[in-house]
Amino acid sequence: MTRLTGTALRLTIFIGENDTWHHKPLFSEIVRRAHAAGLAGASVFRGCEGFGAGSLIHTSRLLSLSEDLPVAVVIVDTEDRVRAFLPQLDELVSSGMVILDECEVIRYVGRNKNRDKKERA
Repeated sequence: MTRLTGTALRLTIFIGENDTWHHKPLFSEIVRRAHAAGLAGASVFRGCEGFGAGSLIHTSRLLSLSEDLPVAVVIVDTEDRVRAFLPQLDELVSSGMVILDECEVIRYVGRNKNRDKKERA
């Protein structure tokens, strides 16, 4: 398990829900590659409304239902590990936005299967 506390880098990739990589969702490929690279973690968040460089508003409101809602993939790890991952995004992300923010990790703890079983009993 990766240990991570203190200063870190947050990588956020803003893409569309319908963006694909070899006929699969692009966000899934980014998460798969982040996992394969051994990064501390990745999460995908689906937005309910937004617009990007194309200035087209995508929304989940019923009257103007969009099938291409905004998606944010968020990855946090050490600066060195995140920056080493960036070249993969050059290959994957053809439209969207990629940002980096410094952050501080206060707590990063995985689940302990034995502890979880005892707490449920």
